[in-house]
Amino acid sequence: MKNIFLSFIFILGLTVFAEAQDELVLTLPEVIDIASGQSIDAFRNKNMYLASYWEHRFYKAERLPSISLRSNPADFNRFSNREYNFETNEDEFRLREYFNSEVSVSAVQNVSLTGGQVFLRSELGMIKNLGGDKNTSFNATPISIGFSQELNGYNRLKWQAKIEPLKFEKAKKEFIQDMEDLRVTSTNRFFGLINAQIQKNIAEMNYANADTLYKIGKGRFQVGTVTQDELLELELRLLNSEQALSVAQLGEKRAQARLNSFLGLPKETMIKCIVPSEIPELKIDPDQAIDEAIKNNPEILNHQQQKLQQDENVAIAKSERGLNTTLYAMYGLNKSAENFDDVYTEPDKSQVFSLGLNIPIVDWGRGKGRYSMAKSNREVALATIRQERIDFEQDIYQSVLEFNLQAGQVNTAAKADTVAQMGYNVTFQRFLIGKIDVTRLNIASNDQETARMAYLTRLRDYWSAYYRLRSLTLFDFEKKKPLEADYDKLLEN
Repeated sequence: MKNIFLSFIFILGLTVFAEAQDELVLTLPEVIDIASGQSIDAFRNKNMYLASYWEHRFYKAERLPSISLRSNPADFNRFSNREYNFETNEDEFRLREYFNSEVSVSAVQNVSLTGGQVFLRSELGMIKNLGGDKNTSFNATPISIGFSQELNGYNRLKWQAKIEPLKFEKAKKEFIQDMEDLRVTSTNRFFGLINAQIQKNIAEMNYANADTLYKIGKGRFQVGTVTQDELLELELRLLNSEQALSVAQLGEKRAQARLNSFLGLPKETMIKCIVPSEIPELKIDPDQAIDEAIKNNPEILNHQQQKLQQDENVAIAKSERGLNTTLYAMYGLNKSAENFDDVYTEPDKSQVFSLGLNIPIVDWGRGKGRYSMAKSNREVALATIRQERIDFEQDIYQSVLEFNLQAGQVNTAAKADTVAQMGYNVTFQRFLIGKIDVTRLNIASNDQETARMAYLTRLRDYWSAYYRLRSLTLFDFEKKKPLEADYDKLLEN
């Protein structure tokens, strides 16, 4: 097949952009590498993964203790306050001036097992009276410990622990899948330019042949071996070839611009694409492909995530249906003194205990309705997931069957192209010696062009199907191992 293709390239005479200053000669793997490194699609894929990565970091940080400082270093107040004067037995307004300052440090730890919070807090406050005796007093709570817990049966942290790691694992799989989809796009853009370049080369060849045949036809017309109708047909073919060449040249420029834009290359860059000369001889087992897809495809993880989220919605609706109780308890040490040193010696014992209840007495069935609706939505979602799973496996099975046929179709198309080229060469030589008419020559030329484009189409379909199958299964069937990504490298830039 390699020899066939080399002959094909030689006959086409791929000399496109030979005189261009910024010319790149690229193979399909090289186009994929450039697209994977600098295309807009690659940039978007990377940042979508990074967004998921930082979302996962936020989830993990939420499960660690948080320490915060709250401070109000300067609070000055000057106002008139209405007060009762016991000496005159009258109300009067008195000017009050004071300076206040306070600071507190607190540490909070979420409790995953129960969904509550444990907190530690230390507080210090100072107030200075700027009027009257100008006294200063301090108040300190060296340490207080507390616990807050909702008793409604829904634990947000527990559901996060189930869903968030699954979401992040799905994001990693989606990144690999997006990069494989990028290969599919690169293949289509690559062959789009190849088709345009070859169509231009065919148009150039057809124009040159048409010009030669028209000149020969004029000579034969003068000696009477070609009729006027045949000469007019040759002239019409020359005009059509000239028009087709202009269209092909424009098509090549458009395809070149699309590929340059996709790869992030300067618009003046000229690319000469080298058609893949060989294809891997692969025969993929559909059952193996389905097994790998079930293990690797992010859609399976998405189904698991949807199930958990529906279960969480049911748990939320169930918790809102009945008794909603919040328990809050705190114990601390507190003391006030006029001197700063005294507030931390022999503090008084202070403690707080709070129990809040929210009991819906009459809600006219709203809680029950929300709970029933959540369960119904879950059943609908589960049914949808089951159907999507069936369609997913069927899609992979059909994709494998279609791919297994592609290699044979590529080989057949390559042979057909060789036969059509040989047939055209024979027909062209016979026309030159006057053995056949123009109609036969036109038919042979059309057959040659059709065979060439069919070969390229089959080759494009093969690589597109191959990379799509990799995208569905996240499995390298040549190396026989799952596809991987260097996630640490994504975090370096």
